[in-house]
Amino acid sequence: SHYADIDPENQNFLLDSNVGKKKYETQYHPGTTSFGMSVFNLSNAIVGSGILGLSYAMANTGIALFVILLLFVSIFSLYSVHLLLKTANEGGSLLYEQLGMKAFGMAGKLAASGSITMQNIGAMSSYLFIVKYELPLVIKTFMNIEENTGEWYLNGDYLVLMVSIILILPLSLLKNLGYLGYTSGFSLLCMVFFLIVVIWKMFQIPCPMDSDIMNMTINGTLAPLIDENITSDDICKPKYFIFNSQTVYAVPILTFSFVCHPAILPIYEELKSRSRKRMMNVSYVSFFAMFLMYLLAALFGYLTFYGKVEPELLHTYSAYLGADVLLLIVRLAVLMAVTLTVPVVIFPIRSSITQLLWAGKEFRWWRHCSITVALLAFTNMLVIFVPTIRDIFGFIGASAAAMLIFILPSAFYIKLVKKEPMKSVQKIGAAFFFLSGILVMTGCMTLIILDWTQNAASDG
Repeated sequence: SHYADIDPENQNFLLDSNVGKKKYETQYHPGTTSFGMSVFNLSNAIVGSGILGLSYAMANTGIALFVILLLFVSIFSLYSVHLLLKTANEGGSLLYEQLGMKAFGMAGKLAASGSITMQNIGAMSSYLFIVKYELPLVIKTFMNIEENTGEWYLNGDYLVLMVSIILILPLSLLKNLGYLGYTSGFSLLCMVFFLIVVIWKMFQIPCPMDSDIMNMTINGTLAPLIDENITSDDICKPKYFIFNSQTVYAVPILTFSFVCHPAILPIYEELKSRSRKRMMNVSYVSFFAMFLMYLLAALFGYLTFYGKVEPELLHTYSAYLGADVLLLIVRLAVLMAVTLTVPVVIFPIRSSITQLLWAGKEFRWWRHCSITVALLAFTNMLVIFVPTIRDIFGFIGASAAAMLIFILPSAFYIKLVKKEPMKSVQKIGAAFFFLSGILVMTGCMTLIILDWTQNAASDG
């Protein structure tokens, strides 16, 4: 094409050339979603259930090491967004799978589709797991029920099915992602409220906690997580660098928490007055806001419970506070937030499956609805029948998340951006980014598998 050296953002018109039109097809579908709504959608795609596990990650890395890891992961994620947007403009497609197809053929398409599907099904499962375990507690508190007497409305399996059918399915069937900007804004407000309560409770809960509560918690869910040699004098001292068997999960948790890349291109496609610079500004605002939210939630949650924080922060509050009204409201807010996030996560999975099986076909409502129902049904089956999903998230965070943040954007950039020579600073940077992704994925996967084998051996 004779337009190869023209930046598509500066190209105001095209001649009647099929090649040129195909290369810059992104210019022919103007977006309708405002800057603010796009920030809401992207922020909502970033934030999720991962925020509940960040205090646990900090308790197993220390404050200083956690901040360093959080900073690096957020910067790397932003850099990969830059690579992805530039590759999309040069490659002439706003579909992750199509970029993979143009770069490496069917292998690239399958790698992109598989990574997106794995990552987002894991994210959806984590949201529905929160609904399954938190909603019965909320209902018990509202109805002043102390023990589970076996009623169906206290069964998390039934409740997660009802929430999926009544709330999630109708929102997921929407054709346009931009409409979810309103629900995304409400979801973010719920998470901000959660953060405010975490900060507030740090000044209300004394340290060290009562010995009875501490013993009850240790004898319950925290027994395998706490060092038995910790004394009461050490409990309330913040640690800055910690290395233990659980530290290896910190990087996958953080990586999992910042993966929004499957949603980048759909949000970019629907952005009003679309340009790469404008979309990067959306990314800067969203990532900075989520960085602050993650840091504050992790820090104040850790400074409340220190080494006694559980992998799911709300459970730690329940062990100490019991039936607290403010905690009940927080549970409701988090439940609303994760419920409203599921439809945003479904969009890229459905797009990925459509591109893999029906590439180039016109939109059909029956196909759109069938894929949505099948995805929700499969995710509900996972949530109902899989007893624990922590190890699955470690696996997904170390594999699919590393692929989407590090490996695929840099590989597509190196292959598709032709106007920059391989010896340019940009290409060398992308190559180093690719290699760092390989190291992160293989290193985390190896350490997680070693942790699995050691735990299996210690459990007999």
